[in-house]
Amino acid sequence: MPPKPMRAVFGLALLVLAGCTTVVAKVQLDYELGRPDPARYDAPPAPLAPAPDYWQQVRPILDRRCVSCHACYDAPCQLKLTRYDGLTRGANPDPVYAGTRLLAASPTRLGFDAHSTVEWRAKGFHPVLNERAATPMANRDASVLYRILALKQQHPGPTAGALPDERFDFALDRSQSCAKVESMDSFVAEHPEWGMPYGLPALSQQDHDILARWIEAGAPYTPRPAPLAAVQASVAEWERLLNGDTLRDQLAARYIYEHWYVGQLYFDEQPDYRFELVRSRTPPGQPIDVIATRRPYDPPGVERVYYRLRPLEETLVAKTHMPLALDPARMGRLRKWFFDAPIAVAQLPDYSPRTATNPFAAFRALPVDARYRLMLDDAQFTLTGFMKGPVCRGQVALNVITDHFWVLFYSPESEANHQIQGLLDATQPNLRLPAEDDSSTGILAWRRYAQAEKAYLRTKADFMARGARLPPRLAELWNGDGHNPTAGLTVFRHFDSASVVRGLAGERPQTAMLLGYPLLERMHYLLVAGFDVYGNTSHQLATRLYMDFLRMEGEENFLTLLPLKDRQKVLDHWYRGRPERIRDFADAATYYPGETGMRYRSADTLGELYRNVAQYLRPVREKQIDLVANGFNAEQRAQLRALDKVTGRPASLLPEHSLVVLTNPDGSIHVVSVLRNSAHSNVAELFREDTRRLPDEDSLSVLDGIVGAYPNTIFQLDADELPRFVRAVQTLAGDADVQRLTQRFAIRRTDSRFWAVSDAIHAHWRQIAPREAAILDYSRLENR
Repeated sequence: MPPKPMRAVFGLALLVLAGCTTVVAKVQLDYELGRPDPARYDAPPAPLAPAPDYWQQVRPILDRRCVSCHACYDAPCQLKLTRYDGLTRGANPDPVYAGTRLLAASPTRLGFDAHSTVEWRAKGFHPVLNERAATPMANRDASVLYRILALKQQHPGPTAGALPDERFDFALDRSQSCAKVESMDSFVAEHPEWGMPYGLPALSQQDHDILARWIEAGAPYTPRPAPLAAVQASVAEWERLLNGDTLRDQLAARYIYEHWYVGQLYFDEQPDYRFELVRSRTPPGQPIDVIATRRPYDPPGVERVYYRLRPLEETLVAKTHMPLALDPARMGRLRKWFFDAPIAVAQLPDYSPRTATNPFAAFRALPVDARYRLMLDDAQFTLTGFMKGPVCRGQVALNVITDHFWVLFYSPESEANHQIQGLLDATQPNLRLPAEDDSSTGILAWRRYAQAEKAYLRTKADFMARGARLPPRLAELWNGDGHNPTAGLTVFRHFDSASVVRGLAGERPQTAMLLGYPLLERMHYLLVAGFDVYGNTSHQLATRLYMDFLRMEGEENFLTLLPLKDRQKVLDHWYRGRPERIRDFADAATYYPGETGMRYRSADTLGELYRNVAQYLRPVREKQIDLVANGFNAEQRAQLRALDKVTGRPASLLPEHSLVVLTNPDGSIHVVSVLRNSAHSNVAELFREDTRRLPDEDSLSVLDGIVGAYPNTIFQLDADELPRFVRAVQTLAGDADVQRLTQRFAIRRTDSRFWAVSDAIHAHWRQIAPREAAILDYSRLENR
């Protein structure tokens, strides 16, 4: 081996040589195929020859085979294939998730931060479609997309077993190879097995031919047809509601926008036609001129903001999907709470950070009851925003929650809720949030927010102690008004993503939170409206640290329902080995020294409380949570319940998120989600999560249907094999057993059945839950 100085020179020479090779390739392409024209796709190109239809033939293939990895901020090389302008925008080697970013990055959101290919090129994106001469040959040879799809056809890879680790890297933080067309020859020579789809089976010949012919024809695009006339009429009606001229109407619309802007909104007349709520410079009836800001409450730069429903052409993906129906009943409730209510607004709030980041100041004129009811109206939508809203994934944000917990809400009619406005007025300065410091906050900023939280909790404790409040009891919990199934929710964390399920799943969650309006609102403005995925590391860490305080407040709200003598014992168990910085927040007696209003009959008061809460909310319980309601026979239910009771070492050896595809004798399938609930001594520390793992306390949750966005393993078995599968899981003792389970039942990345099973899963999801179904992400599939 040459000495280090020589190796350094040799490495530098290779870099120079690679750069020279790229320059030579560019010159040659310019000579043979013409110089690039970035504006080529700013107007839809005319096809050079009869071409497959984009919406009917091309889009479905991209959705079924490409979107599974190329969607949202975690798309490799920022190549987002969920919409046509993502294709024409191309790729960018700069990662959106940057763990050591000192300064906030410039946003690169499709539909907001640039509106032409030329603008995207100025932001560092390079093309994956041909931007040179408009000829079939150029469309092939100068297209990264064409060449990387063709590479997979030439080198489809193994058809069984695991892929070799030395040649395939599936780590989340792996180095990305964002090849430009000028360097494709080198890429092909160095990585012949890295064609697309990466690490998965190749496209069928038919699908490949369709995409190849479309690319050769110039990747033509036709605008999406307009929505149905009934939907257009509903859009106009909603835009009239959200753009009234009174100060009350403008303030109410701003509040609604800041809570709904992350959703995919739809009308029952055409539910597959989705919309997004945006701020526009132009009023209804005129083309939308979107106002692009980092956060929904940043200064708009215009005197009057209009709230518009913009058609959303984007493919729905599970990791960001947040559907919300805009129906007459919802409009009626909004009118009752806001637009027809006798609300006096003397002046609209400004957009300064101190005001805009504090919803209790900005929306002081709107009744607390109205604001709280909006958030409860679809509490699943509200809570899902905390997990999916501004991000696709984020372990720094999500390691602040346990793997399985319940979320409950104070009733709007409760005595506790009636005191809220007085409490907010008494302590409003202490409710400031880290977003006030913008996206490049300092790492120590969280300390002053910790002090503010302590001051808020002292004021809250005083209100609870001196008021005429009745002791905490079940009647204070929101029961969904007898019909809303989101009154109780279950959250499952899957390492760096999470899912929210309607209803209380499982008999004994790891923890539980009870939320009232101030806590729910602060979580929204901390984790959704105020969170910037492009912000610096300090901003993201400060957000995560502040969430510690909010989580603990919600947990201690729940513990007030327990006898005073038992609260600290439960809290100490939830926070074993807790760090010093949260010790002051983990004192149940200081938080609320009063006794509960509930009577208990057993020594296991926590277990009894869980049972009482589940019984209290049973009238609005979702049937999907109960296996008996979902078409399983008695034997299958017994087996699935046995799987649900697996704990300890066997549970710890299963992946975080598995899908089990049961094939019935008639060929139909039933998909079951098996989730591993990883236990921790506490979730109040930022790092060294492995050192806080308690695998002997791990458990499994078995849910009918598809829960989660990132399956780690797909198991496929005939329904009569279910007992054998369950026994194999129950007896897992080590890696050898996991390998045998995988060999027998898993659909590996290399399996020739992979895409057929994937298509069946998605078809099944659309059948059982058409409003919620979306595309799963396969970037977390295990390779073993």
